[in-house]
Amino acid sequence: MKRIALWLLFVTVVVFAQESQQESSQQAAQLSNTTLLARNAQLAMSSADYRVTAGDVYTLAYAAGTQSVTYVITVDNSYRVRVSNLGVINAAGRTFQQLKTEVETVVSNNYPLSGAQLVITRPSLFKVSIAGEVNVAQEQTAWALARLSSLLDDNNLLTAYSSIRDITITSSSGQRRACDLFKAQRDGDLSQDPYLRPGDAIRINRIDRVVTITGSVERPGAYQLLPGENLSDLITRYASGLTPTADPSRVELVRFVDAEADSGDKLYLSKQNISENYPLKHFDAVMVPSIMDLEPVMFVEGAVQENTGQQRLQNALATAQSNASNRITVQFNQGENYASLLQRNSSWFTAISDTQHAYIIRGEERIPLNINPILYDSNYQSQYFVERNDVLIIPFRQYFVTVAGAVVKPDRYPYIPDRGWDYYVALAGGFVKERNSSDSVEIKDLTGRRMSKTDVITPETTITARTNAGLYYFNQYAPVITTILSIITTSISVALLIGR
Repeated sequence: MKRIALWLLFVTVVVFAQESQQESSQQAAQLSNTTLLARNAQLAMSSADYRVTAGDVYTLAYAAGTQSVTYVITVDNSYRVRVSNLGVINAAGRTFQQLKTEVETVVSNNYPLSGAQLVITRPSLFKVSIAGEVNVAQEQTAWALARLSSLLDDNNLLTAYSSIRDITITSSSGQRRACDLFKAQRDGDLSQDPYLRPGDAIRINRIDRVVTITGSVERPGAYQLLPGENLSDLITRYASGLTPTADPSRVELVRFVDAEADSGDKLYLSKQNISENYPLKHFDAVMVPSIMDLEPVMFVEGAVQENTGQQRLQNALATAQSNASNRITVQFNQGENYASLLQRNSSWFTAISDTQHAYIIRGEERIPLNINPILYDSNYQSQYFVERNDVLIIPFRQYFVTVAGAVVKPDRYPYIPDRGWDYYVALAGGFVKERNSSDSVEIKDLTGRRMSKTDVITPETTITARTNAGLYYFNQYAPVITTILSIITTSISVALLIGR
């Protein structure tokens, strides 16, 4: 019995919680609807465009002598508005402001100094139908200050083939009108984006032609052209003209409809084609290049990174680990100095960039270029100017010393500052005494310059232990000499036997 009582208590609590949640949701929805109605009522009373609509609810307040009168007016489909018991007004086609003036005048004529006031209590909501080139034909709820565009934008009705240039609205009386939303959006022609009325039937027609324009125009994008509109209209009217850096002599057009190639045909158009309003087809893609595309280029290769910020740091670490070279294509202006180019792009360089030993490859020529003074002195001017197709090589700065030759473990070892050559030979297991005598070594720095044992060891130095032990060479070549002598001796013995 105790378990049953607990179970009943649990069920009661759950049901109560669900009912409370539903009640809270309903209250929130009612509050939202009340707020929306109040907002719409304020908009309707403040707008000179609000037309009296079947379903509107108004409140008329006035004083009849010493008695206060409040009268609710509901507009029906006849649009005949009864003003208390004082008269009837035909409100069809009138705005609220016009009706308000007439109603208050009727009351004032019957009750002077009555202080008559007509307000909108609840604006009407009504249905309009939408069909044609839409995702789903349907009915939508609207009100008298809803324009055509707001209904289409809010409900995601249009497909990729819906035309915003050819929309037909048929009123409840059968009157038809064509609308062009592009003119409303671009030119502010609100006659092309009308207010909706009860019983309107909206039909979205299919597009005729859509063309895309990119490149050096003020408004690149995809546009729906009207019949008779072509290249000149696309550039001047839709794309708002060329930018100051546009190159109209090299316009490119890719044609997909009726193209000979499956991937589309590319056509090259000129200024004359623009002035002649070259005809365009559905899905044509136009690209207007820039004169800046004709700027000469040079290349930067090696231990450089093109990105900035956190991504550049990650790329630098990855490059340091893999020794992967990068290549950057750089546009420059004629007569640019290497100092200004590199100072402007100092973010290319990382901790592994050997900026001291950079060099320029220009044709068959190799030009050394120490970048350090350029990067750290803003007033520095290089004697070299950037030329077309220059390749600036930035070597990798790696902190290793190579030990080779007659040592136990030839390899590359991490560089430690202030350590002599013997430290690195010791890391390599020391000399192989059978091959090396007198600790003879050859030391070369990164540039290949020979160094002495007393010179400071720098990164990328190569230490080669010479193979100079006489006994080693004797052991290497003794078997060969013995074999040769044996052959000679045998040959002489054979010759003597033949001579007898």
